[in-house]
Amino acid sequence: MPVEPGLAASVELTVADIDTAAAMSTGDVPVIATPRIIALAEEATVRAVDGHLADGSTSVGMRIQLDHLAPTAVGGRVVAEAKLDKVEGRRLCFSVSINDERGLVAAGKVTRVVVEREHFLDRSR
Repeated sequence: MPVEPGLAASVELTVADIDTAAAMSTGDVPVIATPRIIALAEEATVRAVDGHLADGSTSVGMRIQLDHLAPTAVGGRVVAEAKLDKVEGRRLCFSVSINDERGLVAAGKVTRVVVEREHFLDRSR
């Protein structure tokens, strides 16, 4: 299955104490932390291309541009959605949005790069 624009996926999370800015040391408030929002957005991009990459390949994060616009408290449910907009060689360019029951929480762009898994891991050693 080829990697083509239009691939999409979503992930859901009920915000727990461990997901908060206070727990992640990125603030002192009990709302979903920006790093947790970023992780959700990336998880959605990974799921969007799951099963579409060549054997032995994976994708790795390269760039994240995200605006975190609204807080979501512990117990709130957020949904991260990712849509593949462009394929530029090995680069995969996604639009992402995160919503809760009140509306838009965060939005932006994520770029991932397709790599050969073993070669990539060899470079990390």
